[in-house]
Amino acid sequence: MEIDKNALQQMIEANEIKTTEDLQALLRDMTKEMIDTIYEGELTAHLGYERHAQGGEKGGNYRNGHGKKSVKSHLGEIELSPPRDRLGAFDPQIVRKRQTDISGLEMKVISMYGKGMTTRDIRDHIYDIYGYELSAESISAITDKVMETAKEWQNRALERLYAIVFMDGIVVKLRQDGIIKNVTVYLVIGMDMNGKKSCLGLYVGESESAKYWLTVMNELKNRGVEDILIFAVDNLTGISDAIETTFPKAEIQKCIVHQIRNSLKFVPWKERKIVAADLKKIYTAPTLAQAESELSSFEEKWDSKYPHIAKSWRKNWAELSTFYKYPQAIRKLIYTTNPIESFNRGIRKVTKTRSAFPTEDALLKLVFLAVRDIEKKWTMAYQDWGVIYSQLSIYFEDILKNYV
Repeated sequence: MEIDKNALQQMIEANEIKTTEDLQALLRDMTKEMIDTIYEGELTAHLGYERHAQGGEKGGNYRNGHGKKSVKSHLGEIELSPPRDRLGAFDPQIVRKRQTDISGLEMKVISMYGKGMTTRDIRDHIYDIYGYELSAESISAITDKVMETAKEWQNRALERLYAIVFMDGIVVKLRQDGIIKNVTVYLVIGMDMNGKKSCLGLYVGESESAKYWLTVMNELKNRGVEDILIFAVDNLTGISDAIETTFPKAEIQKCIVHQIRNSLKFVPWKERKIVAADLKKIYTAPTLAQAESELSSFEEKWDSKYPHIAKSWRKNWAELSTFYKYPQAIRKLIYTTNPIESFNRGIRKVTKTRSAFPTEDALLKLVFLAVRDIEKKWTMAYQDWGVIYSQLSIYFEDILKNYV
């Protein structure tokens, strides 16, 4: 929607808007008129006839003047005039009888936006419910307030110690300098020593490098993180060097699932199942020695056709095979980034409604709201955490003794 600048200028001149206080006063008046209009529409629906309609009062109920009501809003206090009916049965919904704060209307808009609804969807939804057309600019202004909260969240203090940190990314389209580009939103999920998950931060990057990841790691440090026992990450360029520099005691486990996907990328469909089955023998082997033997067998069988596969596994083997050090409960948790796959699906569910984000702030605003919504469900510790904790206590005794 486009703003009629001439009408806007006339409104500014007519109301002598010269300061932000003047603007606030105008917006309060506009909000009052909007709510009072919705009030009248709700009362009409309740009574079943329009104002001044002949014969409308035959039902035994009719309009009975207006009351006075003062409510708080982000614009300050607003004096409303809720209409009354003769029988006192009218229960307005836009502002309830005993409601003294209408900022909840903003929260509804923010909630709808955070669930992936577009500005047009929200506008239509508000219109369907209240019969009022909330402008795209108003919706944007409401949701823009989220950015301050998002920045506070991104900079909040973190725990000193995390058992496992998962890192993964989702690709979205972002408009930059008039060009739509693919960028990745990297999500950092931490599992604390009580087995509970939380999102530690969101990071947007067009490219990966050790320098980029070093900045991310140092940010975690600056927010209070002293030690991380295990990182479960995709094979991101430069990530290992950055981790080793900032958290030298941490173990690194690269995601097996991502490694398999990359391995099969250039394998023809007719042979993909066979190659995948042979790869499975590697990462499901009961011991490290058996896994290395299976990797050698794979190499002998497939190197003539697909030499890139074994070469990639060999190159990353030290960090692909980390999980073999641990018992089954820990292996299951760390050898892929699957524990955050449902989290990623939740993020994709809301980002897929946007063909491209107009700005990075718009992207972070939506993803932050989605994260906040998903985290509400993270109330329980990871299953079998008692077993995992006892095993971590043995394997990382030297680190954990500093946090008793």
